[in-house]
Amino acid sequence: MTNLQASIPNESNITRAELDNGITILVYENPAVQSVNVMGSLQAGSIYEKPEQSGLASLAASALMTGTTSRDFDAIHGALEDVGADLGFRGHVHKVGFSGKALAEDLSLLFDTAGDALRNPIFPAEHVERLRGERLTWLQYSSFDTRYRAAKAMREALYPASHPYHYGTYGDQDSIGKITMDDLKDFHAGHFGPRGMIVVIVGAVEASDAVQLAADAFGDWRNSEQPAVRQAHVPDNAADGLRPTVVVPGKTQSDIHMGIVGPARKAEDYLAAQLANSVLGEFGMMGRIGKSVREEKGLAYYAYSRLGGGHGPDPWTISAGVNPDNVELAIASIMEEIERLTSETVTDEDLADNQSYFTGRMPLRLESNEGIASHIHSMESFDLGLDYLANYHDMIYGVTKEDLLRAAQNYLRPVGMVVAVAGPDQAAS
Repeated sequence: MTNLQASIPNESNITRAELDNGITILVYENPAVQSVNVMGSLQAGSIYEKPEQSGLASLAASALMTGTTSRDFDAIHGALEDVGADLGFRGHVHKVGFSGKALAEDLSLLFDTAGDALRNPIFPAEHVERLRGERLTWLQYSSFDTRYRAAKAMREALYPASHPYHYGTYGDQDSIGKITMDDLKDFHAGHFGPRGMIVVIVGAVEASDAVQLAADAFGDWRNSEQPAVRQAHVPDNAADGLRPTVVVPGKTQSDIHMGIVGPARKAEDYLAAQLANSVLGEFGMMGRIGKSVREEKGLAYYAYSRLGGGHGPDPWTISAGVNPDNVELAIASIMEEIERLTSETVTDEDLADNQSYFTGRMPLRLESNEGIASHIHSMESFDLGLDYLANYHDMIYGVTKEDLLRAAQNYLRPVGMVVAVAGPDQAAS
């Protein structure tokens, strides 16, 4: 291991402990900064909710900090504010995530609050109604957002109604309006539990002390009702070639959202797909798509591609905002770049530039406790190994042009791509 590799989080300087209730604790000591960041997750995301209750998991996560059996909203937030600490929870598809920050001397308060919120929420009606109202307002506003509507239409066409990725974690106006307090309590009782939970602590704290604090907060937590971990399957090809169009009256811009099922994070060709995506629509001013569609042809206000890479078959997407008159030209230009990426190897310069970009940005992402915690959490969550960051440089430079081509060909099939467009009614213009 080189000096550079030894200076970043790795197996030799990350303390890892497993509690007998299924919780994994990871600690990285960073005495240079007097604060401590906590980041974690547990298996209670939207994949566990019923389709007709879409949004339930994320609403439950958002309401955890509104009151517990021992303290009300003001007591929870007042105690954190008094010491300048913060703590929050957020629902995702597979997991509920949480993150917090405090001075090292106040880490025990952070764990005490997190433990109470996760284990003993009471979902006070007045605060749940406030959160419900905020979410309904956001959904109403988003219904007039062409970028949101295009992304939603793409997702719903790419994944059938039987698939958990068909639904947004925020739910919709109908489902959110029907969620009751009993629904929140039942979901919490049946799904929130310690098995599969990850807790990461980074900052000015002794590893043994941090492990003990986490164990004190969660070590005796049990939930026999907690279900087995659910996985999301790769959908069949029933969505191939779909072209959903959403009319949003009064708009002067159309948004394009193109998507196809991409690799999960643990796929063997994920890094190659990441580099291929960077070439396509990320590097520099949004890669080849940005250069061709936006800069050279002037067809788009923005244009880029994005690779999901989560616990399941997330989409590989290309997005663009265009003048409604340029929709077809922009789509055709994007397809040209996809065809180019899937039919010929990238240049030596393209590969070298993107390898340098990926390895060069990594140290910047490790400059804060939060960044370090995020990467350690990912290493544990996706079973990448604690030496993943130490080996990252070599892994990136071990990817070849041929690897990029194979990854692009494996996923970016133009015939099977959903192309969703949201904007004004062109037929009426």
